[in-house]
Amino acid sequence: MLDLTFENPKPKVIAGATGDWELVIGLEVHAQVASNAKLFSGASTTFGAEPNSNVAFVDAAMPGMLPVINEFCVAQAVRTGLGLKAEINKTSAFDRKNYFYPDLPQGYQISQLYHPIVGEGEVLVELSPGVARVVRIERIHLEQDAGKSIHDMDPNMSFVDLNRTGVALMEIVSRPDIRGPEEAAA
Repeated sequence: MLDLTFENPKPKVIAGATGDWELVIGLEVHAQVASNAKLFSGASTTFGAEPNSNVAFVDAAMPGMLPVINEFCVAQAVRTGLGLKAEINKTSAFDRKNYFYPDLPQGYQISQLYHPIVGEGEVLVELSPGVARVVRIERIHLEQDAGKSIHDMDPNMSFVDLNRTGVALMEIVSRPDIRGPEEAAA
């Protein structure tokens, strides 16, 4: 039987030059969706394939290519939300987060910045046998992963492998309810 009467521990304090700092932690966890196809293309997500062999035209940002959502990835995000006792939003939308990565061929990441698929929930964190506490979840949203830059194959050049480009990720964001490294690890 779990004891859920666990009270927040005494704040961990770090001495600073201008005063003490209380350790307050919120986590952002990127979890790959267990799907055989990418978030917006039918390209394979098989790990360890030859470089640039699991890339569809939409993943490579070819002109005129339009993304089509992988419904299985949406269902997996909803299932995750239900497992975290979270609010499942009736509407969600994707946005473009513009930034340059050499291994992000579109020049932007398709993500759910403003309207995530899953809202507030919670996760029960076991801190020791029989002792647990609740950490609140702020949101879960779907987004594309970037590719992979490779710097160790040649002393003068870098290479890009786009196999991961477009792989579906769930970004699970907690509230700042964690008060120490032990709790974060748990």
